[in-house]
Amino acid sequence: MFEGCTIKYHKDTMTDKNTSIMVTYPANENGISKALSVPLDEANTDYQNILQWVADGNTIQEAD
Repeated sequence: MFEGCTIKYHKDTMTDKNTSIMVTYPANENGISKALSVPLDEANTDYQNILQWVADGNTIQEAD
């Protein structure tokens, strides 16, 4: 599901806390990539998928 993606926390600069996770997919044959901002909300299915991805041994990159 996340093969080739960059998965990285997004930090709110005002609070200095992680507020979401940015998932950036690799570019397609036309050079276009898509990005998804996933809130840190356990009711969100994309967030649930990321949690499973982490449980499978992967790591979310820290925010800049």
